[in-house]
Amino acid sequence: MDKSFSSKLIHLGDKFGESVSRSKSIPIVMTSVFSFDDVESLDQVYEGEADGYIYTRNGNPVHDALSEIMASVEEGGAALAYSSGMGAIALSIISQVKSGDHIIAANVLYGGSFQFIKSELARFNVSVTFVDPINEDIAPYFKPETKVVYVETISNPAMEAMDLESIAKTAHCHGAKLIVDNTFATPVICQPLLLGADIVVHSATKYLGGHSDITAGIVVADKETIGQVYTSGLLFGPTMSPFDAWLLIRSLRTLELRVRQHSDNALRLAEYFETNPKINSVYYPGLPSSPTHSVAKRLFHNNLFGGMMSIDLAGGERAAYDLLRNLETIKFVPSLAGVSTSTSYPAKTSHRSLTDDELKKAGISKGLIRISTGLEDINDIIAEFDRTLAKI
Repeated sequence: MDKSFSSKLIHLGDKFGESVSRSKSIPIVMTSVFSFDDVESLDQVYEGEADGYIYTRNGNPVHDALSEIMASVEEGGAALAYSSGMGAIALSIISQVKSGDHIIAANVLYGGSFQFIKSELARFNVSVTFVDPINEDIAPYFKPETKVVYVETISNPAMEAMDLESIAKTAHCHGAKLIVDNTFATPVICQPLLLGADIVVHSATKYLGGHSDITAGIVVADKETIGQVYTSGLLFGPTMSPFDAWLLIRSLRTLELRVRQHSDNALRLAEYFETNPKINSVYYPGLPSSPTHSVAKRLFHNNLFGGMMSIDLAGGERAAYDLLRNLETIKFVPSLAGVSTSTSYPAKTSHRSLTDDELKKAGISKGLIRISTGLEDINDIIAEFDRTLAKI
């Protein structure tokens, strides 16, 4: 009998080391290497003739438990875990391209992804065209050598929802694979593989981890594609610690509950910001004023739109600095998705590497603040922003 989404989060990944009795929680297999009784046993594991582990860079029981959960909740054939979101993102792309290939990428992306695609891939002789998949047809940008289209489910920091079904159809018509960064949405809100994506990546440091205490990355795809990513991962080596994998599994057990609360709080906060005269614009896909609200309503689950939003302050850069400086419990941090509400300043944090022209094209003004809505009582969050905005 198929399990529900929430039951998968709670129960999958707990069946290794079985006996008449077993640990209620998953054990941490904290080892870098595994021992063998003889060469023949080693050969059998290497050749896939026997189950076993060799070296944690090749695999570890805790990694496999984590991969089982993520493959299931993202509705993919298999998954891999890495030591950071950028590790997962880089491997998902590198494994699919070779020298002379071309990729198409959204012009609004997390700054690390943007810089990797723009600069690092050039060192491998892979070219890129940045496009606006929200407002233009991406079909004319394909070339015979285009192998990958790369977008985010909810763009960072514009908070626009991508029409993944349409983008996937266009990519497949041109023989390209669609890679989707699902960090902001999580599989609670959207499962891109069901909408036509070929590879899903996560910075699991964010909502999947949820407690600001680990760095981790996840790749989910069909088994053949995961095999390609696995080969690249062995050579580049961004191995996740078994302890971090264990922490991530523990966090996944409460993912749906947390994402629902993050989303409910964010919608209330976004509605408040729309009424505050100190705010020029509010960017949140759950608002009817969002240019991609209809796409989000169609593609996202359970009328949830995530915990992330951006606001553009009427007072520009000075007002942004004042707000960040004077908030009390709401901390200014260069990350997101912890249990407490936090702020970030994309122009100087996540998108610091972009030029002024690139920031302008991405819609990142000097008055733009990104907000990660936490799990506190929403009335307390609104009250703190209200008091602080009144002073600037």
